[in-house]
Amino acid sequence: MMAASLLSIEKHNITLVEKNEKLGKKLYITGKGRCNFTNACSNEDFIKNVITNPKFLYSAIENFSAWDTIAFFEEKGMQTKQERGNRMFPASDKSSDVIKALSTYPKNVSIRLNTLVKDIRVQNDQVKSVITDQGEIPCDVVVLATGGLSYPSTGSTGDGYRIAKRLGHTVTDTKPALVSLVSSDSCCKKLEGLSLKNVTATIFLSGKKIKSEFGEMLFTAHGVSGPCILTLSSYVCKKELIDCELSIDLKPALSHEALEMRIMRDFSALVNKSFKNSLDALLPKSLIPIIIEKCGIDPDKKINQIKAEERHSLVNLLKAFRIKIVELGPYTQAVITSGGISVKEINPKTMESKIIKGLYVVGEVLDVDALTGGFNLQIAFSTAATAAKAILGG
Repeated sequence: MMAASLLSIEKHNITLVEKNEKLGKKLYITGKGRCNFTNACSNEDFIKNVITNPKFLYSAIENFSAWDTIAFFEEKGMQTKQERGNRMFPASDKSSDVIKALSTYPKNVSIRLNTLVKDIRVQNDQVKSVITDQGEIPCDVVVLATGGLSYPSTGSTGDGYRIAKRLGHTVTDTKPALVSLVSSDSCCKKLEGLSLKNVTATIFLSGKKIKSEFGEMLFTAHGVSGPCILTLSSYVCKKELIDCELSIDLKPALSHEALEMRIMRDFSALVNKSFKNSLDALLPKSLIPIIIEKCGIDPDKKINQIKAEERHSLVNLLKAFRIKIVELGPYTQAVITSGGISVKEINPKTMESKIIKGLYVVGEVLDVDALTGGFNLQIAFSTAATAAKAILGG
């Protein structure tokens, strides 16, 4: 949609082929329907938020930065606003405004809905036509922008990967990214629906720390989700999740010593109560039975009978509440796909294939992915704009 919009300023004949019944189906659900369309940070900070192949994106981000994206939408009449973490949204909080801005074209753009692309016909390593279930479309340039595998109900079913492979491109292993993590621990089911704020979650593989993230997380029937967890998933999605653990610091603002002092103060006011009735001021109600079970202190033991080593055990548990992670959540829950068409076979300054002349590859179908916060949509816009500029001879 962005490529078509930028190309439409010239009098080329442009055909936008969409397999769905309407344009921008995935954009409708982006950001819970609000559509966090970019991140208003510097180009340098932007690249720091790209997980896979950040160097490949240098030219694209320079060509069309977050500020260019904001200007594009504002010129189309969409008011914008900035929220925490430099996230940019339409002022209306409606993703439909983003779609409207991206789908208003002059007469030289033909839109074909409900049309499935089956293949791209090539002759002498040059694009010749696009073959669809509604017939063949002759062309000299194709922009391949089919997305990945995440949220397949919106049309992202890996079509671009299959076409690119047939044309001789390498497609790296694909995995769900920015996705929930599945746990084998029964405590997750017991804690389903519990949201924890201001915690630090750390993921370990075979005892080695991979990444820590501070913020909010959520327990689900099958494991854990929420902003912290989605970020951590992108750092491990391409790794084997062997001996994988998530450690949650429930009280990151307090050192071990400070937390023990806090617990001692709480206990001093509850000396005649049982241990199971002493944690209400410290923890969410649904978490208390799990903590009691895991720390090994007799729930009926009186506070004044709890020994120092038992108190130490409780502190250590609150600072490192560990659960076993066994796999990534499914593509149906993944914000994006990690992996895709190898960037080694794409010219980063033009997005043109190094194998097929006239074939340009943009967006999530490429082997690039970033963290949450508008970065992945900006990658789509920047790569599309880079392709459009190259096609126009800029």
